[in-house]
Amino acid sequence: MARVGRAFLILLWTTTLVQPDTLRTAEVQVFPPVNFTLTVSALAQVLLHWKPNPNQEKNNYTIRYDVKILSPVPEEYDTKRTRSVRTAPLHNGFSARVRTLLLHNDLLMRSDWVEEKLLPLPGAPETSVTNLSCVTHITISSAVSLHCTWLPGQGAPEDTKYFLFYRYETYTEGCQDYIQDKWSRNTECRFSVTRIDPDEIDNLIVIHINGSSKYAAIKPFQQLFNQNAIEKVNVPRNVTVFLEQHDLVATWEKPISPFQKECFEYEFYLFNLKSGNKQTLKISSNEFRLRVDVTSRYSVQIRANHYLCSARGFWSDWSEIIYVGQNKLENPISWILAVLCVSMCCIFLVIAIICKINHVWRKLFPPIPMPRNKFRDHFPNDYERARTCTTETETESISFAGDLYCSVLDDSVF
Repeated sequence: MARVGRAFLILLWTTTLVQPDTLRTAEVQVFPPVNFTLTVSALAQVLLHWKPNPNQEKNNYTIRYDVKILSPVPEEYDTKRTRSVRTAPLHNGFSARVRTLLLHNDLLMRSDWVEEKLLPLPGAPETSVTNLSCVTHITISSAVSLHCTWLPGQGAPEDTKYFLFYRYETYTEGCQDYIQDKWSRNTECRFSVTRIDPDEIDNLIVIHINGSSKYAAIKPFQQLFNQNAIEKVNVPRNVTVFLEQHDLVATWEKPISPFQKECFEYEFYLFNLKSGNKQTLKISSNEFRLRVDVTSRYSVQIRANHYLCSARGFWSDWSEIIYVGQNKLENPISWILAVLCVSMCCIFLVIAIICKINHVWRKLFPPIPMPRNKFRDHFPNDYERARTCTTETETESISFAGDLYCSVLDDSVF
């Protein structure tokens, strides 16, 4: 019984303390804000503005405002101010709502919501650009270039002219350097120099593309890009590769960038020219050591990206190929000379064979005839030399002695 009585006294004491605050709280009304408006203040930028309700009591109360973005990207936050600026693509409209938050004696009370919306930007369906992509690049002079590409909308007439604008913070600029497709429609834009600050981290770049046509109203299109997420990182500098005993050692410097060297990651591409094996390794420092077969010759390339200090960008191009190892390639000039010599020899051989088949050599270089012997040899070494004695009925071959006998007979006849 004693325990039950004690519990009843504690409950009564608590009810006595809380009841006055509850009654006072029930007497306080929370009114929603008034004059809530949405105003487009820049490309893809909306100003949300409202005023406190004049009927709202302010004595000993803490008043804040709960803001909820409904579209295009849901977001919710609270603020003490009566205005807020949000950056968002507006081509499909924008809607938001706000309500009053009242904090009194550690009790939070909320008013009803007040909602407003912006209508979508006007234009015919499927006339907006599609597949918009942009890339930034930091030049040697620390300037930032911008290159964007897109495809015309499927419903865009052939005479459509697209026009691109970019906004960075409060600066807006239109494109002056376009590349066109076969229908003379702008499909690419290049800014060699922009107002984009390379030292800023994760700032937004607003791209706005509208258009014109004689046959349709072209619907504008907007897209937001994180400036570091679309950066094409520069190639690593001063790459050095050499063999040290049984290890391949590589060192390099970080790319041209405002980021510190700790912000970068690298890909190391190693190709064994002897075996044909390929390796791609990810490295977080600017030096590398790997045990290799020193009897082989290797080609090495490196590329970079940043991701530790900001959003990951686009990988850089590969560095120039560096060769290292004992099996060095021959001098290209020697190879060229050797190929030329072999080719000439083959050509001459083919020509010689063709000439031999067609007897060209005999026609070009006929054989020289032997000279005729006009003098009689009175002392023949050949005893069988013949002389012909001819009569009307027979011919007789005789030796040198026979010649003399024929002569004697002729004399006797006459």
